[in-house]
Amino acid sequence: MTTEAPTASDALYDRIGIGYSSVRRPDPRWAAAIRDAVGDAHSVINVGAGAGSYEPRDVPLLAVEPSAAMRAQRPTGAAPCLTGRAEELPFDDAQFDVALAVLTVHHWTDLAVGIAELRRVARRFVVVTYDMAVQREFWLTREYLPEIAEAEESRVPPLPYLTGLLGECEVRRLPVWHDFTDGFMTAFWRRPHAYLDPARRRSCSAFALTDPAAVERGIGRLAADLESGAWARGHTGLLELDHIDAGFRLITGSGSGPGPVTGSGPGTGGERP
Repeated sequence: MTTEAPTASDALYDRIGIGYSSVRRPDPRWAAAIRDAVGDAHSVINVGAGAGSYEPRDVPLLAVEPSAAMRAQRPTGAAPCLTGRAEELPFDDAQFDVALAVLTVHHWTDLAVGIAELRRVARRFVVVTYDMAVQREFWLTREYLPEIAEAEESRVPPLPYLTGLLGECEVRRLPVWHDFTDGFMTAFWRRPHAYLDPARRRSCSAFALTDPAAVERGIGRLAADLESGAWARGHTGLLELDHIDAGFRLITGSGSGPGPVTGSGPGTGGERP
């Protein structure tokens, strides 16, 4: 499969992808939820597959990923992976039972075209994304790094817009537990010292796409508050929680079959806890 010239998103993951798999380890609770959503599929296409996180191993699966650094970190025994992007999938209409897209739609260069392709090539879809309306209120972005929220909101599609493109769908919350293993930006909500580790920050696009000077200022303030005890005093209730809603959503629905589908505006999917 051939592709166009690399995009800024490809370049980003070619840079932050080094060491990605050591920090971004799939959490088994999310893996179980995603596998349940895939259901009895006999064929799966994983679009924007990255290093293969959350790919079911017991279903015939083909992955598509533009970044060479991410493809290189796919584990031994992972499904075959083609070089390509969501906006141009070289497959027949309804060729797959399920199209999977996990934490990837915010990296696509043309979301409407990518979603149309996702729906075209599969009978059903399983999409994992996050709602910036929720993540903006996360303590790290609210108190230390509002610049992250500003950068993220420029690229993460609003949930109503995304569900509008997907059509009729069901939206479920994916909790983030205190011992979560997948080191994305909100994963360390009860382990704030983890944010002081540059390697953890390097493996998260939210940090990589934010002004480095702003990140250094925010992390410096966090380090000072951790040392003084101010952070612990201000978040005593948080330390008692087992999990939080950090805005992550599992979206499922039916693909379109023959012919591309386009759309915009508010979604028709209903969210449930």
